[in-house]
Amino acid sequence: MDLFDKCKAFTKPNEYREKGTYPYFHCLESRQAKEVVMEGKRRIMLGSNNYLGLTTCKDVVEAAEKALAKYGTGCSGSRFMNGTLDLHVELERELADFLGMEDAITFPTGFQTNLGIISSMVGRNDYVICDRENHASIYDGCRLSYGTMLRYHHSDMDELERMLRKVPATSGCLIVTDGVFSMKGDICKLPESVSLARRYGARIMVDDSHALGVIGKGGRGTASHFGLEGEVDIIMGTFSKSFASLGGFMAGNRIAVDYARHTSRPFIFSASMPPANTASALAALRHLKSQPDIVERLKSIADYTRASFRSHSIEIVDSPTPIIPIMTRTADYTLELAKNLYDNGVYVNPVLPPGVPEGECLLRVSLMATVTEDLVDEAAGIIAEEIRKLGHGTNEVS
Repeated sequence: MDLFDKCKAFTKPNEYREKGTYPYFHCLESRQAKEVVMEGKRRIMLGSNNYLGLTTCKDVVEAAEKALAKYGTGCSGSRFMNGTLDLHVELERELADFLGMEDAITFPTGFQTNLGIISSMVGRNDYVICDRENHASIYDGCRLSYGTMLRYHHSDMDELERMLRKVPATSGCLIVTDGVFSMKGDICKLPESVSLARRYGARIMVDDSHALGVIGKGGRGTASHFGLEGEVDIIMGTFSKSFASLGGFMAGNRIAVDYARHTSRPFIFSASMPPANTASALAALRHLKSQPDIVERLKSIADYTRASFRSHSIEIVDSPTPIIPIMTRTADYTLELAKNLYDNGVYVNPVLPPGVPEGECLLRVSLMATVTEDLVDEAAGIIAEEIRKLGHGTNEVS
């Protein structure tokens, strides 16, 4: 059998291209902002994870420029060898302090962060238990480990407990959950998860990629949101969302972080975060600390958007975060609506299986704190009109 036979049989992208509804790899020709230029036309950006809008913040941009001038374009080595800058150490210290943790380490990407944490922490004879709607990087981190992976239905605490009962007393166990789930914007059941972890002697890790800068006191994430600071063993986060850069981090107690620092293959065998990315993430963190009201602004515009969508009878899944799913259900309808919105100046993300279960396709709206009410109303009007043209009824669901 030819190795490339599966490539020839993979025809779905070309089918969508032929229909004119292929939705991926649109070319951005301007800054990542509330309004962008994509392929020569102005679009309202309702599909970015730039939650705080800091990719265009003057302080963040200037920090990146200064780091580029001082350190050059890259580190050309891993953190283990020649790739540690004073900027990396400074960022790690401030992150740990911000989150109330003893220590932190940074990784080149968020995806590598989950690979690096889970594969180093979960060894042979250990168990890792995951929410079924966790991010793909968590799944791949579990696969990269030598442990046994168990999964529970989304936010089903009874099933989580059944999984915990399967773990032998002689095995270590790590519960891993997204803090804010990236597709539907709901928040994990952290109080119940922490309680179960303590009852069964497990450790708990929260992926706060979509929670930092979004929920919790001053944007400190899921543990802060529930008043559970100090109860989560490992906090993982990315810099590519609220922190307007690229990279990721692990924060936890000193012993666990130092263990990962010396055993995590994705950390040890990858070049470190480039200087400009490190400096911009640090500047974004400092901006958030000095102006925590930006988190309230994000919540306010998210609440306004939900109300505006409801007033236009757009069918949404209600969520407490700036991720607002518009239900579309079938793949063909999702892609046709996404194309029509794009052509009429609104960018949103179409989500198809395996990103969501069959029959639960959606358009994922994600908001920035810099988006204005006028832009929301303009976009809502366009969305409602394009839904009407396609002849689909709308009702809010929860």
